[in-house]
Amino acid sequence: LLQFAREVGCPAQKHRRHWWKTIPPCPVAATSSIETRFVSETPPIRIATRASRLALWQAHHVQQLLNDVAPAQPVEIVHVSTIGDRDKSGPLSSLGAFGVFTREVQKIVLDGEADIAVHSLKDLPTEPVPGLTLGGIPARGATHDVLLLPDSRRKSNAGLGDLSEGAAVGTGSVRRRAQLLHRRPDLRFAEARGNVETRIKKLDDREFDALILAAAGLIRLGLAERIDCELQPPLMLPAIGQGALGIECRSDDTATLHLLAKINDPETKKAALAERTLLHDLRGGCHAPIAAATSISDGHLELTGIVLSPDGQQRLVATASGDDAVVLGQTVAEQLRTQGADELIDAARF
Repeated sequence: LLQFAREVGCPAQKHRRHWWKTIPPCPVAATSSIETRFVSETPPIRIATRASRLALWQAHHVQQLLNDVAPAQPVEIVHVSTIGDRDKSGPLSSLGAFGVFTREVQKIVLDGEADIAVHSLKDLPTEPVPGLTLGGIPARGATHDVLLLPDSRRKSNAGLGDLSEGAAVGTGSVRRRAQLLHRRPDLRFAEARGNVETRIKKLDDREFDALILAAAGLIRLGLAERIDCELQPPLMLPAIGQGALGIECRSDDTATLHLLAKINDPETKKAALAERTLLHDLRGGCHAPIAAATSISDGHLELTGIVLSPDGQQRLVATASGDDAVVLGQTVAEQLRTQGADELIDAARF
């Protein structure tokens, strides 16, 4: 069997130990760390993911995409606990500037315990990890943020103007807070940690007066009916990569890279590359008050980036268009820097 693997060319063979053993199907259970789709002598693609319901939706979505392009390829899902999952009390910014929800998932892939890692792209730092590469970005979901009201106070056509003076809004995002303060400087904020369902329960228990979440997560979890107001640009610009999934694999795993290329969406990847280049050039992390929106028309990409002061009083805007995503991201970053973006980003770090 090992000779067979060499003949068919399995570059990641050294990372896929004992795949030739017969493994019985593993029923999904709360204590299970691995889910197996079916048994095969073909080495499985193992997907490392966080174990939240939303993260598992994303992993199963990628699993289905892989099954669509390679029906004979077995796929496993490996659950990983991250520091962001374990520490749910303090603000995310206190857990470190980068990789709060990605570091442990990436390590599993680097150690050969999994072959790909599925992330919410907005959580994935722009600084590459040696030995890993961003192998695929599937078609993007909704990119915008939404406003939710407590179940007992919901109303049709709700908006920011319906929030009372000094209302408390649940969000720990510096980006969201700054943009809301730019429109409503009277608002107060409360940390909203935990999974989507936990945050909504806190809202309904009146721990805060409103809650801001990403539309994509609610839609993917079948909770779109809880949306009371869509915060579309220019009212609020999304996080870098919001609504997209980033799939990493080992840089030398050519077989997996070839497979991921089949589920990659070129337009989504182009837009994400422009946004991530902008964030990288501004040296901002996931917790910086930076946001961006992209649109593609006839293959031409337009990118708008903003940088705000933490209190929302200063808001810098730059827009450019072009065909080269990297150059576009660099251009918008430089326009923002000439307006004073570095000082605002530095202020948000302290």
